[in-house]
Amino acid sequence: MTNNYPMLTGTPYFNFYVMASAFLGRFGLVTHHKYTSEFTRAYSSSAIACTTTRGAATANLALETVEPEENPHALRTELSSLCINGLLKEALGLLNIMDRENIPVDPQVYVSLLDACANRKALKEGKQVHNHMLATGFDHNVALCTKLVSMYVMCGSLENARLVFEKAENPNIYLWNGIIIGSARFGFHEEVLRLYCRMQKTFSKPDKYTFPSVLKACASLSALQQGKCAHDLIIKNGFESDVVVASALLVMYAKLGKVDDARHLFDKMPQRDVVAWNSMIASYAQKGYFDEALRLFKKMKNLGEEPNSVTFTSVLPACARLSALEEGKTIHDHLIRGGFELDVFLASALVDMYAKCGSIELARELFDNMSQRNTVSFNAMISGYVQNGHGLEALKLFHYMQLEGVKPDSTTLTSILPACAHIASLGHGKLIHGYIIRSRSEDVFVGSALVDMYIRCGHIGLARQVFDKMLEKNVVSWNVMVAGYAMNGNGEEALSLYHEMQMAGVRPDSVTYANVLPACAHLAALQQGKEIHDRIIEHGFESDVFVSGALIDMYVKCGSLQAAHQIFDKMPEKDLVSWTSIIAGYGMHGFGDDALTFFHQMQQSGVKPDHVTFIALLSACSHGGLVDEGVQYFDKMIRTYSIKPRMEHYACVVDLLGRAGRLEEAHGMIKSMPFEPDPGVWGALLGACRIHKNIELGEHVANILFKMEPDNVGFYVLLSNIYADAGKWDDVAKLRKIMKDRGLKKSPGCSWVEVDNRVHAFRMGDKSHCQSELIYATLEDLAGQMKKAGYVPNTNFVLHDLEEEEKESILCGHSEKLAITFGLINTPPGTIIRITKNLRACGDCHTATKFISKIVGRDIIVRDTNRFHHFKDGVCSCGDYW
Repeated sequence: MTNNYPMLTGTPYFNFYVMASAFLGRFGLVTHHKYTSEFTRAYSSSAIACTTTRGAATANLALETVEPEENPHALRTELSSLCINGLLKEALGLLNIMDRENIPVDPQVYVSLLDACANRKALKEGKQVHNHMLATGFDHNVALCTKLVSMYVMCGSLENARLVFEKAENPNIYLWNGIIIGSARFGFHEEVLRLYCRMQKTFSKPDKYTFPSVLKACASLSALQQGKCAHDLIIKNGFESDVVVASALLVMYAKLGKVDDARHLFDKMPQRDVVAWNSMIASYAQKGYFDEALRLFKKMKNLGEEPNSVTFTSVLPACARLSALEEGKTIHDHLIRGGFELDVFLASALVDMYAKCGSIELARELFDNMSQRNTVSFNAMISGYVQNGHGLEALKLFHYMQLEGVKPDSTTLTSILPACAHIASLGHGKLIHGYIIRSRSEDVFVGSALVDMYIRCGHIGLARQVFDKMLEKNVVSWNVMVAGYAMNGNGEEALSLYHEMQMAGVRPDSVTYANVLPACAHLAALQQGKEIHDRIIEHGFESDVFVSGALIDMYVKCGSLQAAHQIFDKMPEKDLVSWTSIIAGYGMHGFGDDALTFFHQMQQSGVKPDHVTFIALLSACSHGGLVDEGVQYFDKMIRTYSIKPRMEHYACVVDLLGRAGRLEEAHGMIKSMPFEPDPGVWGALLGACRIHKNIELGEHVANILFKMEPDNVGFYVLLSNIYADAGKWDDVAKLRKIMKDRGLKKSPGCSWVEVDNRVHAFRMGDKSHCQSELIYATLEDLAGQMKKAGYVPNTNFVLHDLEEEEKESILCGHSEKLAITFGLINTPPGTIIRITKNLRACGDCHTATKFISKIVGRDIIVRDTNRFHHFKDGVCSCGDYW
């Protein structure tokens, strides 16, 4: 049939169609199919004009003009057209006319009205339509109930949607889907799963529209098992090939951390939408598989799939973590060429990428050119400054952020507080602390960052005050405080807090153990270290590379080298730190040959040594008397591995040559250094002068050190030892006077021993211990047996011009002798005695300990500030080379 009505659209023509409608209605022609289809099409096409005020008035004219009793079909057609074109008020007016004229309403009218209410989110009008349905009895129509549920969901009233659903008799799949999708939309994930279970019990079969909401709920509730059951049903019903369902499955597995399952699904998908690609890339990035995230992004581009802004915000963090600057720049270029709008989130991701890749200038340029900046943008730039060591710039930007009216959040504060620590600015830290208190911004993360800031600024007491006042503490908070005590040498406090943490019901993680084990190492608290090791095994952290490294270090420093070796052998993968730790451990214990063997094994394993490894190796050569080998490895470090020697390397070689008596060679190496030697290098040479009693060179080196560090009492003590060895008591007296005038005091000798899980400390001449009388009586008895065995006290180590008998009495009260005697009294025969001393062991104590080990038949391990001494059957592992 030809088109008798030209498609005239717009407000000027709409009046024509309305008048024509009235005219046709007068003569009863509107019901004639010849006119109806043509007219309705033209009428509907033009009705959009009624969205204007004039159009609305014209619509009202239609209501006044049409005679409803003549043709009810025309009114229903006009009502539907009004709904389609958003004229809800007019459509409801027409519904009222139909009621007044007793014209029956069919389901399609309600469908049109409910769709219009949903589109306009008109809850009030939607309720009017619902009430009309109740009055006409259409509320039992399942199809209309589905529309009602959908309308209420779109209008934000899930409660009304639930009421409709619950009143419906025998809901069909569409109604079930409507309430399930609606509940998911509002985030009521538990309700989604409850409805899903109810649905299955009523024998309603889920379809491909049901599962995306169910899978989303499983992901949000970490309900992996229910998700797997849904997956089985999806496979059974053949929905796995549906791209929407498959993507929902992939997203669920990805969010639940099941990356391998997600990838398996991804690879099987016949079609992949951008959601699937984004989910897979984001999943890899969130799990730390940044290489794989970047590879998948490249594959996506190679296959011609078009990424969107979500893709880029997922892949840019991977570039940042990999320091993949070139790949990041390529993505940036792609964004520019593709005409992507750099919204605030995408631009912030770019800023973060450039900052983490070390291009802080490019990051700042991009940040400054952003048309809009929010908290995320400032956070990216501030953390970038902190990570690149620009603490002052970070603080300036934090101030500017506040001037711009952008409110800092928890992430801002946890980023800026390390900047205060970096520049050691306690003042700035306190100002930020004040802001946190005033703005009530403290949460568990900010509180932990505050604790860390005070620790790193050297104020452990203030850190503890903040920690104690925290209303909420998580494992990170406890870890920071434990690490603070351990780093500051407060081992007892670290262990005490670790036990307090467990009593508070906070389960330690791998970081906790890596932090608390150094406290055991510092105190030589082997028994406590073993108990912590048991907990590590119980909690499954023994394979963690950082925990294993801390265990090796703890056992080494507690004198249990065999246990350290066992841990090392069990490690599935040995990294550079692990190899360096075991090399350093054997070196500290004087087993230089074993240390070299480990170094050769490390090379064969393909792990490349760094400058720290060579410090450990050269130190091992020094302690083991492997002079020629040490010099060769120093040369190999430079020539083979292209590592430039640092101050520590020179100090090791000077110590190595000096201990061997090659003092002039050591002195010559210092003179040939490409940079100014520090006190550590000169101190190594002075120590060698002390061993080999070289007064002339010792005086020369000591005078240099007195100028460099006039308040370092250790250098005065070393020179005083040299004078005392030579019997130059006048010079000893002069040095003591200088020390007194400058207010310098030698640190008193202190030794400690662990017995029954408790560390006991002793000072020289200490009589404060509850067992002092027994200790001194036992020691006196031992001294008698030692003299019978040939021991002669070396009174040269008493730096006073006293009678020999008085000197012997002083030697008897040295702290390590008291600690050894206490250990002998309080441990069963055969138990190894482990002693730690805060100073270098004196020669007389070294000799005496050899005799004691033979007399009592015990192994005695002494750790001083330089190394370990293993005494057994009257022999020391150092071979008296120390």
